[in-house]
Amino acid sequence: METTVPKISDFPTGAENTAYAQYFSGKSWNAPLTSNKDLNVPMNNITFEPGCRNNWHSHTGGQILVAVGGIGYYQERGKRAVRMEPGDVVEIAPNVEHWHGAAPDSWFSHLAIACNPQTNQNNWLEPVADDHYKEAVK
Repeated sequence: METTVPKISDFPTGAENTAYAQYFSGKSWNAPLTSNKDLNVPMNNITFEPGCRNNWHSHTGGQILVAVGGIGYYQERGKRAVRMEPGDVVEIAPNVEHWHGAAPDSWFSHLAIACNPQTNQNNWLEPVADDHYKEAVK
């Protein structure tokens, strides 16, 4: 079944994020926004369908998220989830375990900026359980 992605921001949606699908509960789309290797600032617009979120994970170099459309959530392990709306910025320190994704009833897009990209690596962990997600986004 094909999904039509609504326009929820001025940034492109990109292609379905099949390269990382194994790390997401639901469908997501990825639009790379930067390509100049001399600048060394990887930035992508990631769009999540309602209820979609990524697995628990961390980044060895940290990450910055900028909400640009819809409603989403960000949660660090051991802390309460934070609701994200367009204009919200989340700064994630290196090696902090977290997840992020869409609200159950809303599409969500954020810019994902890789910090310290020369050494930054993702460490993918377990999926966010459905019961944990439902509790986190109440």
